[in-house]
Amino acid sequence: MTAHRILVIIGQPFLGSLNHELAHSYVRAAETAGGEVRVRDLAEDSPSLPGKRDHLRAPNGDLAHLEIGVTEDIEDLQWAEHVVIFFPQWWGTYPAVLKNWIDRTFLSGVAFNYGSGSRWEKLLSGRTARLVMTHDSPGFYNLLAYRDAGITALRTATLGYSGIKTVGVTRFSPVKGSTPQIRAKWLATVTKLGKRDGQIAGSRQAQRAATVAHPNPAEPSH
Repeated sequence: MTAHRILVIIGQPFLGSLNHELAHSYVRAAETAGGEVRVRDLAEDSPSLPGKRDHLRAPNGDLAHLEIGVTEDIEDLQWAEHVVIFFPQWWGTYPAVLKNWIDRTFLSGVAFNYGSGSRWEKLLSGRTARLVMTHDSPGFYNLLAYRDAGITALRTATLGYSGIKTVGVTRFSPVKGSTPQIRAKWLATVTKLGKRDGQIAGSRQAQRAATVAHPNPAEPSH
C-alpha cells in the first residue's frame, strides 16, 4: 500500500539555491514521516517550450503527441495527491522555468476541460497543494505593490482552476542580507511542514491498510 503521494517542484533555474535547500529539507522530513515523495528539479532539466498549440492540449487525455519528458511530468502530476512548489519571486511573479513547466503540464484534457460558456471541468479535484516562496521585498510591500501576484496566480489561476486546493502558503523574506541564523529558522520551518505533510501521509496509509484488512468494520475478516 503506497503512502500519501507528494510531488515537490523546485521552480528555480539555478542549482544549489536557497530554494533547493528548503525543498530538500522538506523532502527529508516528509519521507521520514511516511510520505512517498517525487521531486521535479527544474534546474536539472526543464521542458522545451511549446512549439505549437497542440502541445498545450491533450484531447480526451491523449498524450501520444507529446515528448516523453512532458508525459512523465503529466503522469507525476496525476500520480500526486499533494503538490508542493518551491520558487523565488522574480519580477513580482515566478521564474520562466516554472511558468513553462505549468504550460507544458497543466493541459486542457489533463488539468481541465473547457465547457460551454464560462463553465469548465476541474480534472485535478481532490488534490491539495502547498506553496513556498522566497523574495527580497518586505511582506507589506509585496502585498501592496505586487498584490502577492506570484502566489495569487498559482493558487487561483492555475491550481484552483484545475481543482487543486492550496492548503498552505509560506513566504520567506527578505532573502538579501539574511543571516545563517535566519536561514536556519527557515529550514526548520519547512522541516516542520514536511513532517506534518508526511504524518498526514502515514495516517492515510494506515487507514488504507485497515480498509484492506477489514473491508467491513462490522464483519471482521476470517
